[in-house]
Amino acid sequence: MPTMTDLSAQLEACNQHHLVDYLSKVTPESARDAIAAQLGEIDLDQLGMMIEQYVRNYTPAASTGTIEPAKYYAWDGDWDRAAFQAKGEELIRASKIACFTVAGGQGSRLGYDGPKGCYPTSCVHRKPLFQIFAEGIMATQKKYDAVIPWYIMTSPLNHEATAKFFAEHDFFGLDAGNVQFFEQGVMPSLDATTGEILMSDPMHLATNPDGHGGAFKALAVSGALADMKTRDIEHMSYFQVDNPHAMVVDPVFLGLHAFAADSSGEFSSKMVAKASWDEKVGVFCDVDGVTQVIEYSDMAEELAKRTNGDGSLAFNAGSIAIHAIGVGFIDKVVSNPDYALPFHRALKKVDHFDLSIGQTVTPSENNAVKLEKFVFDGIPLAAKSIVVETDRVEEFAPVKNATGNDSIESSKAIQSERASRWLASAGVEVPRKGDGSVDAVIEMSPMTAVCADDLTGVDLPESIEPGSTVSF
Repeated sequence: MPTMTDLSAQLEACNQHHLVDYLSKVTPESARDAIAAQLGEIDLDQLGMMIEQYVRNYTPAASTGTIEPAKYYAWDGDWDRAAFQAKGEELIRASKIACFTVAGGQGSRLGYDGPKGCYPTSCVHRKPLFQIFAEGIMATQKKYDAVIPWYIMTSPLNHEATAKFFAEHDFFGLDAGNVQFFEQGVMPSLDATTGEILMSDPMHLATNPDGHGGAFKALAVSGALADMKTRDIEHMSYFQVDNPHAMVVDPVFLGLHAFAADSSGEFSSKMVAKASWDEKVGVFCDVDGVTQVIEYSDMAEELAKRTNGDGSLAFNAGSIAIHAIGVGFIDKVVSNPDYALPFHRALKKVDHFDLSIGQTVTPSENNAVKLEKFVFDGIPLAAKSIVVETDRVEEFAPVKNATGNDSIESSKAIQSERASRWLASAGVEVPRKGDGSVDAVIEMSPMTAVCADDLTGVDLPESIEPGSTVSF
């Protein structure tokens, strides 16, 4: 921790005079030291530059370049799926793959008090999201006689609860030595007018998570990146905690990522065809020939609505936050300034402790700037990046809301639909309602199958009874 003299000089240099004054007066000494320790974890030299750029002199970046739909490997395209699957399976068997899950969120939007990964999600047995992923990893390890370490990025809000949850459930059968938790970084929340660091209470700075783009730094700082290198891991399978249908290790995708001629093996992504022009997902685009994601909120409506000759959406490549990322690429992002991800600015309402009046203020309007990084901003930094289409039912059943779109209800319906498809492909008669939906609740454990082909040779019934609830 820097000395108080050095810290005060750094604070003065980035115009945080209010904190210099506060630190000189606050008592007891332990309180001053606690605040100083929090400040010591912030790169104050960099913060000064960011305040000038994102607060005092902020100008939205002008849209530049020619924007066209991104090219991608179509789900039913004319490419050798079997060959790339074989290549991916070689990597898995050689234990060159790790899983990485972004799991810093809470389940508050679901009405759940706890980490989102602990939320009961499966159709029949109400398995939590973490268990679904753990079983997927365990089944894949068994299938390929491999070791697949799992790195889980938590947040200061849920780190202890997440680690405790895994311990209480004996890591869902996984070797605890192959599961590593580490916390996401945070950024100070800044007054939108002055750029001053806000306080959440007399003892703590107001902070916000630094975004999923902070994952690269967190991997390095936590020692997880070094652990991957020690294990000779070459590629990381990245997915977010709210999608129970994320294929934790996909040999076809990994084969394309690592061996396709148009991929550098640095940063590859999966997509699904957008459900509508205004679906709230990022869109893969080519900007002057370079692949990148444009957020739905930043996409011009005329582009989002553009159609092809057959009436289909031109910009239809929706991002589902599933990526394959090379370990060497992560190294470059954290060590080479030329690969640094940009910050994004968001105006938010932030309750804060006002030092001038000595009480907490609840603003009625946006009063703070929050800065965060997005992991997909790494895509344009890759020498050659590819996008691979997958089927929405197969790999996208997000659990974000209590009701409506992307809810636990819609997710369970998709889970039953995928299970029914797999069973039907294995010769099982599955009942359907008049609208075509499955007339049953069906849960398929990853320990039974992580893909439809895994059901070959499994003892299955000839048919499912209409209206029944079954699990496999």
